[in-house]
Amino acid sequence: MLAQANHYGLSLFDYHLESLSFEKLKQWWDSPSEKNQKERSMFDILLTDGLITFINDLHFGKYNPLYHKSRIDTSRINGFCADEILSTARLQADFREAIRNAQPKIKAYSDLQAFLDSSYTDNNSMTSEAEMGKIIINMERLRWINTQSANYIMVNIPSYTLEFHQGDEMSDFKVMVGKPTSKTPVLESEINYFSTAPDWRVPQSIFRKEMLPEILKDRSYLADHNYSIYDGSGNKVIVNASKLRQINNNPYNYSVRQSSGQDNALGAVVFRFQNPYGVYLHDTAQKQFFDSEKRALSHGCVRVENADRLAAMLLSYDGSEYKISALENAILSYEKKDFVLSQPVPIIITYLTCLIKNGKPTLYTDIYQFDKSLENKFNQNK
Repeated sequence: MLAQANHYGLSLFDYHLESLSFEKLKQWWDSPSEKNQKERSMFDILLTDGLITFINDLHFGKYNPLYHKSRIDTSRINGFCADEILSTARLQADFREAIRNAQPKIKAYSDLQAFLDSSYTDNNSMTSEAEMGKIIINMERLRWINTQSANYIMVNIPSYTLEFHQGDEMSDFKVMVGKPTSKTPVLESEINYFSTAPDWRVPQSIFRKEMLPEILKDRSYLADHNYSIYDGSGNKVIVNASKLRQINNNPYNYSVRQSSGQDNALGAVVFRFQNPYGVYLHDTAQKQFFDSEKRALSHGCVRVENADRLAAMLLSYDGSEYKISALENAILSYEKKDFVLSQPVPIIITYLTCLIKNGKPTLYTDIYQFDKSLENKFNQNK
C-alpha cells in the first residue's frame, strides 16, 4: 500500500520507503528466527510509523488547515485514531480494505480516487499532468471535511452547484456564490430549519457601501424596494432630510431591513445553519442570473435555484411529506413560517476545481485563486 501511495494522491517519499524493501520483508517472513533483531526492530518501527502516517494522511490530508500534525498524532479527533485503525486492520481478513476505509466517504472523493487509481494502474497517458495535479489537490481538500454521513448537501463554489445526496441518490441544483471580493466561505454545518417569507436584515457593510449612497440620491429608493431603517433601539425611523443627514453622519447607529415579498433579496425561502460567517442558503428574486454560466455574484451567501423544491425534498427526507402542502401555501401567500427538521442535514460548502463527470476529469475556473498555494505545497514535496 505504501509503495502505491501515489494511487491515493499522496507522495511516495513520506512513508520511509527509502528504508523499507520487499526483499527484507520477504527475507524475515521466510526466516522468522533470523538473529538480526536490531535491524528487524528498526524495520518494524519505520513500517508502523509509515502506515500510521499514511492512515492519517488518507483521512485528514497532509495540509489540513483545521488540525495541526501534532494534534492529529496525539489526539482522537471526531472518534478517529490511526493507531486503532492499524491495530484493528491487522485482525481483518482484508487488511487493505480496512486501511482504505480511513478515506472520506463523500462521492466526489471516491470518484477522484478511483479515477487516479485506474490512471496509474492502466498507465493512462490520456490524462494530462495538469489534470493529475488538480485531482490530487482536490482529493486533499475533500479530506479536510469531517462529515461521514451518506446523506448531506454539498455546495461546490467553483462549479456553482449544490448536490443533495441521500445514499446513492443525488439531486443537483444551480447556485450563485460570492464574488471574489466577497468570497463564500468554506465550512461545515447542519441545516436545522428553514423559513418561508423571510425579511432581510441587511448587513452593515452593504447598507453603508451600497444602499446609503442610493438613499442619499433618492429617498424613494427605500419604499421602492420595501426597505425600512431602524435605530439602535430597534425603532423604525421616519426618513426625512434632517434624519437622513444624521444617518449619513452615523450610519453604524442604524440598520436596514427588507420586508418579505416578491422583491425580497432572500426570495421565498431561507435555509439556516450555524456558522461564524453569518452566511446562509436562500432563494432569490433575481432568478434570471441562474442562466449565466459564471455565477459568482453574491455578497457571500449562496442563492439556490428551485429553493422550493429543495425545501420539499428536505421535508420528505425528514419524514414530513404531510407538511409539503403547508410549505407550498406559505410560499404562495408570503406567510412567515418555520419548518424545523427532526433530522438535521449536514451541509458542506467546499471549493473543488476538479470533479469526475461521465468518467472524465472536469476542471472548473479557480475563481478565488485558491489552487496555487496548495499546488506549491504538493510540488515542493514531489
